[in-house]
Amino acid sequence: MTAKVTSQNKKHTMLRNYLTIAWRNILKNKTYSAINIAGLAIGMAGFIMIATWIANEMSVDQFHTNKEQLYKVWNKTTTPQNVQAGDITAGPLAKSLEKDYPEVKHAARIYWSIDRLFNYGDQSIKAKGNDVDKPFLQMFSFPLLAGNIQHALDDPNNIVITENLAKRLFGSEDPMNKLVKIDNSQSYKVSGVLKDLPANTTFDFEYLVPLEGNENYYGNSWNNNSFYTFVQLHAGITEDVFNQKVAKHVTRYAPDEQIEIFLHPLSKSYLYTRFENGKVAGGRIEIIYLLLVVGLLVLGIACINFMNLSTAQSQNRAKEVGVRKVIGAGKSSLIKQFLTESMLISAFACVLALVIVTLLLPAFNLLAERDLAIAYDQPLLWLGLLVFVLITGLLAGSYPAFFLAAFRPIKVLKGQLVNAAQGFTARKVLVVVQFSIAIVLIVSTSIIYEQINYVQKRNTGYNVNNLVEVPIEGDINRNYEIIRSELLSQGAITSIAKTSLSVTLDGATSAGLEWSGMDPELAGMNFSRFGTTGNFIQTMGLKLLQGRDINQQVYPGDSLSLILNATAVKTMGLKDPVGKIINWSGKQYTVVGVFDDFIIGSPYSRISPMVVLGTNYWTYNLVMRLNPDHEISRNLAMAETIFKKYNPSYPFTFNFVDKEYQKKFNDQQQTGMIAGLFAGLTIFISCMGLFGLAMHMAGNRKKEIGVRKVLGASVAGITNMLAKDFVSLVLIAITIAIPISWYLMNKWLLDFEYRISIGWLTFFLVGMGAIAIAVITVSFQAVKAALANPVKSLRTE
Repeated sequence: MTAKVTSQNKKHTMLRNYLTIAWRNILKNKTYSAINIAGLAIGMAGFIMIATWIANEMSVDQFHTNKEQLYKVWNKTTTPQNVQAGDITAGPLAKSLEKDYPEVKHAARIYWSIDRLFNYGDQSIKAKGNDVDKPFLQMFSFPLLAGNIQHALDDPNNIVITENLAKRLFGSEDPMNKLVKIDNSQSYKVSGVLKDLPANTTFDFEYLVPLEGNENYYGNSWNNNSFYTFVQLHAGITEDVFNQKVAKHVTRYAPDEQIEIFLHPLSKSYLYTRFENGKVAGGRIEIIYLLLVVGLLVLGIACINFMNLSTAQSQNRAKEVGVRKVIGAGKSSLIKQFLTESMLISAFACVLALVIVTLLLPAFNLLAERDLAIAYDQPLLWLGLLVFVLITGLLAGSYPAFFLAAFRPIKVLKGQLVNAAQGFTARKVLVVVQFSIAIVLIVSTSIIYEQINYVQKRNTGYNVNNLVEVPIEGDINRNYEIIRSELLSQGAITSIAKTSLSVTLDGATSAGLEWSGMDPELAGMNFSRFGTTGNFIQTMGLKLLQGRDINQQVYPGDSLSLILNATAVKTMGLKDPVGKIINWSGKQYTVVGVFDDFIIGSPYSRISPMVVLGTNYWTYNLVMRLNPDHEISRNLAMAETIFKKYNPSYPFTFNFVDKEYQKKFNDQQQTGMIAGLFAGLTIFISCMGLFGLAMHMAGNRKKEIGVRKVLGASVAGITNMLAKDFVSLVLIAITIAIPISWYLMNKWLLDFEYRISIGWLTFFLVGMGAIAIAVITVSFQAVKAALANPVKSLRTE
């Protein structure tokens, strides 16, 4: 027992000794320690912020109790060109799956999000929500604060609202069983109050109403895809086996529909949204992998800095190592000593990193459009940080520890240590690696921005300027003709059209179109679908290629007319499309016109076949072309007056189409900005290390510099001598980085149908920039050394 206690005391004493010596060395080499701690701290802070963002992304929709059994249903259509996948499905699908397959525990549809006007007493509030099927609340883990999950959506006149909406509508009153009027028409009874939705969910609603009673209005046929469909399988049912079973389900009810369906796990629906030939090919997970690599590289570069500066000080610590070995210190003891010093620096850096993260996280949240926070009250966080400090300390300190511990005491004490500045040492290799990584990141970020700018300049196919959209709500439909007439007569607009959807959303699709001479392989092909009452081409500013626009005012029969885009005509193989009869959903439509393609979906992808149908129904959106001869503010003020006059219960709300179109680039722009920020960090950290190495080199070569100055060397000559070694390392890094970055970015660009070709100019500019930064960084120390008084450095000679 006594021996055990003595052993423990000895270990404690040694640890205390290691810490004391480590602390003394940190204080002794204040400049190098400051560079090491600051560099590590910046690298750690960058990694912590990226890790926090990644953890938030990975948590989306993972809180549902039944997440392993929840799936989203997707359509898969095979065409001669490719296999298309889409998550907008037919109305009858959910109930038929629940009825026909015992493996399905629940199935529910969700209709697109709709803004509705809520009236209660003097309150008039707009809120966004969804029409859903009854099982929705039983499938998903959105807890009710009041009401019964099983029966909250039983009655078609029930409504479930969030806690926040309840407070806005009813204040401190109990909301349960209260009647609210929606859109100045139907009254709904509050049957449940939901806890406000968490931030990490793809669902976005403030109310839920039953789909029952509205499904026919929204389109409840097999060839009308207007719903998201979710299913919950019984436990133990495997996805692959069930997918094989249900693949041909749609053709059982609609033999003309050549559509297969498959289930995609809800737990993957946020991260994996890109399909190629009907199979998962990526999505947001690719951004996560990219930024994870960036975060690790930032941390790795900071660790390389530590290694370089620690080994650079080897001559300064060599005699200390020699003396310790002579008096009996073993190699393992010395390794522990240097690793303890590394761990201590890592701990200080982690504390500073948390301060940096706390200060910069609000700005990072604005950039990433998130509300991230560090949970300092969670014990797991501190355990994770402890592990993080240990791993970083080991990673950064292992090489210097083994390097220093390997010194042979006899040679060290005789002053025979090899000059670390000579030869192509491991330290130079690390500098090359460091700058190679930084250059790859800078080049990659530059190409991401080039791709975004290239696609932003892509011809949209229509004039997005002076184009606004107004949701059709309240009395707008009933008073449409007089609203239209006054807007035109008062000069607020030059044209207006009613449409089924926003012109920036590729939402509804249609399959099952048939025409004379159709290739059988095209059966079931999906078309992007729009509905309009007329003036669509004129209002959008599209190029009419053949025929005319839909116009039900001039041609009353245009409710059974349609127009096609150029891609649809080409895909369908129609030589003379105008006048052709297209059968769809039990109706015969006549093609009256063809318009040039315009971008409605992703601007990075090829344009899909599109059909625009004449309709008197399912129009929820107004598109208006503002008068370019007047100020936008004047046009909008006039429009607001007219809309308030004929739709007084609703606020006048509108969206600029050009701004909505720009949102299509948000994800890529965010990725580019975040990657660019951290690419800049890698350069900054690399320069910190370069500054430290230059300072060390200048110190080691003081006497040589003094002799050269006495012999007449100029400041420029000495500066050039000291800087050229580092510039050569950067040139090697550029040579390595260019092919790597070209390969990686060329592979990334292949994901886009519409993409740039990588040119040499980007590599040239980034390379020259890296050289310039390196020269500026090193020159500061080089000039300082060159200007020093040679007498001081040669005093002892």
